[in-house]
Amino acid sequence: MARVIVLTSGKGGVGKTTITANLGMHLAAKNYRVCLVDMDIGLNNLDVVMNMEERVTYTIMDVIMGKCRVREAIVQDDCFPLLFLLSSGGLNQNLTISISQIKAVINEMHNMFDYVLIDCPAGIDAGFKRAVSVAEEAIVITTPHLSSIRDADKVVTILSSYNIVSKRFVINRARGDLIQDKIMIDVHDIGKTLGIEFGGVIPEDDSVITNTSANIKNKKIALNRAFEILANNIVTGEKKLFDCTFKYRGLWGHIKKLIKRNV
Repeated sequence: MARVIVLTSGKGGVGKTTITANLGMHLAAKNYRVCLVDMDIGLNNLDVVMNMEERVTYTIMDVIMGKCRVREAIVQDDCFPLLFLLSSGGLNQNLTISISQIKAVINEMHNMFDYVLIDCPAGIDAGFKRAVSVAEEAIVITTPHLSSIRDADKVVTILSSYNIVSKRFVINRARGDLIQDKIMIDVHDIGKTLGIEFGGVIPEDDSVITNTSANIKNKKIALNRAFEILANNIVTGEKKLFDCTFKYRGLWGHIKKLIKRNV
């Protein structure tokens, strides 16, 4: 049976889609069968991030409307044969999508995959409710900014009314130089605020937008090490922390901080 995990935040623009894509690639690299499900119906872009938009023939909407089965709608990644995508496609304004219809789609996937990662739409409206209602686990994404943390805290509270058996938080776009100098909120302080299990820390890195399944195996890239730790935490239940402040300690660290802030 697949572990169905929804990635949510409440607030848009915190990196849910890129984290969903990268986490999926790292889990597939560990030989797990993974399907990424874009639940942002009408505003889908997971297929773009995965560079699969030209290969999508059917979407979750087509599955719901009975035009095809899940097996016909999923698209296989070019680099990882165990990684698949179910795109959401456009929204038919005349079609009301129910939670039971989404559950039927996810139920069809249970015996096909080890992990189903749901990219949840921003906000806490109907799209959020559909995505959260079909999941058993949740990863709440936040950035180290007060507004994002406050929205994440609200989502954690809302999740308590759903049948979510496990909740973890992931901090995205953490800047080690600012955290080291106590300019940015420390990851441990964010954990105390949210009050749920720690999942991972993703450092601020421009390559997150261009990271592809072709280069994620390069462990010299800090971003890849961070996602590797996140994937291991999800699989094993561990709570290891990627230390984004390490390279900014000591004399050389101080020099790196000065360079980074003047670039």
